[in-house]
Amino acid sequence: GVDSEQRRISLSLRQALPDPWEGLSERMGPGTVVKGRVRHFTDFGAFVEVEEGVDGLIHVSNLSWTRNVKHPSEMLRKGQEVEAVVLNVDTENRRLSLGLKQLQPDAWESFFAKTHVGDIVHAKVTRRTSFGVFAEIEEGIEGLCHISEVTHSRSGGDEGLPKVGEELDFRVIRLNPEEKKISLSLRIEDWKAPQEKEKAPESTGLSRMAEAFSSAGITTPAMARASAAAERNHSR
Repeated sequence: GVDSEQRRISLSLRQALPDPWEGLSERMGPGTVVKGRVRHFTDFGAFVEVEEGVDGLIHVSNLSWTRNVKHPSEMLRKGQEVEAVVLNVDTENRRLSLGLKQLQPDAWESFFAKTHVGDIVHAKVTRRTSFGVFAEIEEGIEGLCHISEVTHSRSGGDEGLPKVGEELDFRVIRLNPEEKKISLSLRIEDWKAPQEKEKAPESTGLSRMAEAFSSAGITTPAMARASAAAERNHSR
């Protein structure tokens, strides 16, 4: 501004420079991998400078697929150089959303792709509750073994549950990819795979012969009895 009385002119170098947010969505749209430096933390995420004057936010929920991160300092440090993927660009409100975990495969998706009901997995007990134990199968991947699925060789009640830190083999008895839930069992030998429906008994050689004679118009008492028996077997 100009102050004619004081004969002063206020200048701003910042206003003379181009706006770094202008055209940002064209330079780094969603899916673009960017590099930046961690500037500061909040309880809900970390701000990363990707260009001079442009900070993006990595929300705590976008730091890891498997870890329940409470604060970004658990995984990042100030001044650290990181790579992240652009999730959303809002130039009007000057907001840039970034993700760290999106650069890595989804561990849950990989687990459900390779694991099936009936598989035996080796896991480490991480927590005991009144209704069972949680066991870590892979880093960040936990399943629940309900108290009713504890092997018969253990005593009943909480005291019969495996101890924290104990490593055991479990049977996978249920999978829920949508809710990321895994049900386990220590009663490995008790589990049975779903049985196929029983097939109807095939006709005996005699009944097939009776059918052949009947189609030819030849009927004998023995053939009639065989045909009737075949009909009864098929109707069961």
